[in-house]
Amino acid sequence: MAKKLRKPKLKTVDDMFNLAESKNEPPLLVILDGVTDPHNLGAIIRTAECAGCHGVIISERRSAGLTTATVKTAAGAIEHIPVARVVNIPKMLDQLKEKGVWIYAATPKGARYDACDMKGAMALVIGGEGDGISRLAQEKSDFLVSLPLCGRISSLNASVAAGILLYEAVRQRNA
Repeated sequence: MAKKLRKPKLKTVDDMFNLAESKNEPPLLVILDGVTDPHNLGAIIRTAECAGCHGVIISERRSAGLTTATVKTAAGAIEHIPVARVVNIPKMLDQLKEKGVWIYAATPKGARYDACDMKGAMALVIGGEGDGISRLAQEKSDFLVSLPLCGRISSLNASVAAGILLYEAVRQRNA
């Protein structure tokens, strides 16, 4: 008989800041704005945990939840990284900025990711499949970052983009 997956307990954004402080590291957070695919959510949680992020923030609406598919795709990572649900992503961005966190939004209109300084306290906003980041969240971001696309397809999968951008932040922090 297959092992029954237990529903993970949601954390708070304060838990994320406490984790960063306990490690004496600047916060590294991921904010998902409209990611509705549970497999993308699970893959991003897994990548965020592997990259040493301090938490993943998702919206209460227009977002995948912590379903069985999400938990399976996260492959155990959900037990080691705080995940919080918030009512309003743009308001959360304002609150993070008040705490000294720089907001980086992944969008095709941004500066090349490898030309951005990602060493300090930062939150990476990844938009949903199809629609990308909401206009308001993009306007509230401090920096717009992009990945060069050399092929004919106009975008990457949300979890792939998150992985590349998070590991650029890790590379810079460890340089």
